[in-house]
Amino acid sequence: MFKQVIGWKFVLVSTAVIIIVGTIWYVSSIASKLEEEETKKVATWVAANRELLQASDEANLNLAVEIITNNTSIPVIITNENGHIIDSRNLDTTKLAGNPKYMENQLTTFKNQHPPFIMEIDAKNNLYNYIYYGDSLILKQVRYYPYIQLIVVALFISIVLVALSTSNRATQNLLWVGMAKETAHQLGTPLSSIEAWIEILKDNEGNELVATELRKDVDRLKLITERFSKIGSVPQLEERDVVSQVESMVTYIRKRAPQKVILTMHCQEHEIPAMISPSLFDWVIENLLKNALDAMEGKGTIDLYIENHPTNIVIDITDNGKGIPKANFEKVFKPGFSTKKRGWGLGLSLAKRIIEEYHKGRLTVRWSELNKGTTFRILLRK
Repeated sequence: MFKQVIGWKFVLVSTAVIIIVGTIWYVSSIASKLEEEETKKVATWVAANRELLQASDEANLNLAVEIITNNTSIPVIITNENGHIIDSRNLDTTKLAGNPKYMENQLTTFKNQHPPFIMEIDAKNNLYNYIYYGDSLILKQVRYYPYIQLIVVALFISIVLVALSTSNRATQNLLWVGMAKETAHQLGTPLSSIEAWIEILKDNEGNELVATELRKDVDRLKLITERFSKIGSVPQLEERDVVSQVESMVTYIRKRAPQKVILTMHCQEHEIPAMISPSLFDWVIENLLKNALDAMEGKGTIDLYIENHPTNIVIDITDNGKGIPKANFEKVFKPGFSTKKRGWGLGLSLAKRIIEEYHKGRLTVRWSELNKGTTFRILLRK
């Protein structure tokens, strides 16, 4: 599925690049030809004006007037030899009336676009007119068309990629939910049977210790089943003391950690209330602590800090294990990503989903260095 999505993305982007490059090249060539044609028209227009000044018969005069009046698209500004504007054609009259500097601004633009044509008025007295011209509206539209198309194509590709990504994420979510609920369902039947056997063991003298230990393991399995059954549905949040909730998981993990691992909890307050789903929140803390244990390979320290701030509760879990490369800070939360030989790589992904989607908080890698350690941070809103 992932390879198919990547393949479709590559095909879409490649197709878009080919279309855009081809369009820009084709439109640029058309714009260049159109610009050449407009330059020739302006040259003809200047020649007609020159002829109008020097016409000796009525036929040449009529032809010059016709050529001059036919220019209705190319904007032109005429200045004298001193640079003073003396006439203009085909400018935006609405802007001309509302902005006194519009003509000067257009003249500056025309000077940057094309070199002027020079028309001699009186050579003896050094009287000349300079004809500056700009791009017609059609030429501007042709030049801007590729960029408009680029925006449209980029918008289309973005929508398609977002749709594909959303569809893929929805499929993954359905898969996780289905697997979690099916696991909870499959665990339910043997657990009921084991509970019945525990009651039978209790009735026989000498089995009390075995029955008690089995009860602890069954309760643990029931808690795991409850967690899996809540995946995919919105959990009911309850007001609980975060300190005692975390402390219970620290105690649980400490009993099962290697002797050379020192697990310490730091908190200046005895009680910090927050709205949480107890079983799912415990799952997150347990998962992060187990990841810390795996990173240390049997020895080291784990420090868990809880801080109470005005708007949120901060929980930092720091180990001195092998660390995470900076490039993998976001990848560790993606489904299937794992550096361990066992497991499906879903633990951190589910933990992030529980904190961010169900508790509206945040779970991030706050800090990590190779062979120095890692800090995971949980932010819970008050």
